[in-house]
Amino acid sequence: MHPNVIDAAQALLLVVDLQQSYAAALHEWDRTVERACVLIRAARELELPVLFTEQYPSGLGPTTPPVLEALGDAARFEKRTLSCWGAPGLAENLTRLGRRHAILCGIETHACISQTAHDLLERGFAVHLPHDALGSRRPREHELGYQKLLISGALPASVESVALECLRSADHPKFRAVQALIK
Repeated sequence: MHPNVIDAAQALLLVVDLQQSYAAALHEWDRTVERACVLIRAARELELPVLFTEQYPSGLGPTTPPVLEALGDAARFEKRTLSCWGAPGLAENLTRLGRRHAILCGIETHACISQTAHDLLERGFAVHLPHDALGSRRPREHELGYQKLLISGALPASVESVALECLRSADHPKFRAVQALIK
């Protein structure tokens, strides 16, 4: 398989800082949350490891309820660094999982997503960025952050393309369940 194609057996999903306190400030918050929830549910259906971070939750509050519900029992990591790599325990958890494809969703594309993706790229991960499940306060920051990540070697994607790439075939036992999520 081409190294830029997601191998579901080598993939994980990292959900970054989708905390309710950002709702009023983020451009297209509702779209970002809705698409992230679809992606989380698809990842769980496909039995991909799902991890999530919260930026300074004692000050910024918890993950937004729809995302929290979709996450279920996913591993949670608190952080104060912009890169998720700096969240206590996260790097060790990623290393233990031994997966090489990291799918990222959440906020903000030009800050926490960017720094996380660069740290993952530096460590040899293939980083997949579903554009519709990422967001920033301002559209221009989102677009410039996304472009910089692509130039740096991250791979462009959408929630639907990630899900279908993980399935690989209509013969996959989870095809109908995942297809229902992305429709």
